[in-house]
Amino acid sequence: MADCPKCPRCLPGWLQQFADLMSLLLVFFILLLSMSTMDRKKVNEAIGSLNMAMSVLEGGTMTEVSPKRIQLATPIVNEQETDEVVNRVTVTVSEFNEIIREHGGEESVSVQDAQDGFIIRMPAGLLFRQGSAELHNADSLLFLKRVAMMINNMPQDIDVIVSGHTDDQPLPASSAFNGKWELSTARAVTVTKVLIDRDVKPSRITASGHAQFKPIVTNGTEQGRAENRRVDIQFIGKDKNDKDTTKTTVLDQ
Repeated sequence: MADCPKCPRCLPGWLQQFADLMSLLLVFFILLLSMSTMDRKKVNEAIGSLNMAMSVLEGGTMTEVSPKRIQLATPIVNEQETDEVVNRVTVTVSEFNEIIREHGGEESVSVQDAQDGFIIRMPAGLLFRQGSAELHNADSLLFLKRVAMMINNMPQDIDVIVSGHTDDQPLPASSAFNGKWELSTARAVTVTKVLIDRDVKPSRITASGHAQFKPIVTNGTEQGRAENRRVDIQFIGKDKNDKDTTKTTVLDQ
């Protein structure tokens, strides 16, 4: 009886190609996952839809799709538009900070998350002299004009709130203002006028002054006081649901 032929040492050709295919698919899905943004609400919605399709939830309870819940889901397109807006603002802020550093400045503009949108936070020292509400920095004026251009390119359902803030130290004797309320409000109005002069609709902007009563850090140090002296430009998206709730006021009840 003839001996059984020896098996080849290497893997069969089809098995090697199959392993390469699986490796490529794994890398492909890892790349997709790395470029995606996980949203807990959407994940829960997807799990709920899957459980509903199988007609069972935890504990054996039947599920039911709520049309209102589906309507209130945030459209993916809107989230993508918001991300693009924030990215453009962040790039513009980075370019402006680079100019400030080239001129030897230490203060810088930042972009901060907010509950209803995001904030461009500008130290008052980049815009105004101590106790003054007149712009003195040409680079800062150009930056505000670029912010106005970005606002004009943003969706019309985004409103802008310009708020002025100060520290808790007394005003210098040379100041033309009687107190921090007047100074912070005047600075917010100055920035607002620059935006309006660059064709931003006045109906989209609100100017407000908060004096020293909304600090972001302690006023106990000079660095903290410098951070509290600021002008915030906040971008807020309008919520259509809020419009319906504001139709009924306390006076209507």
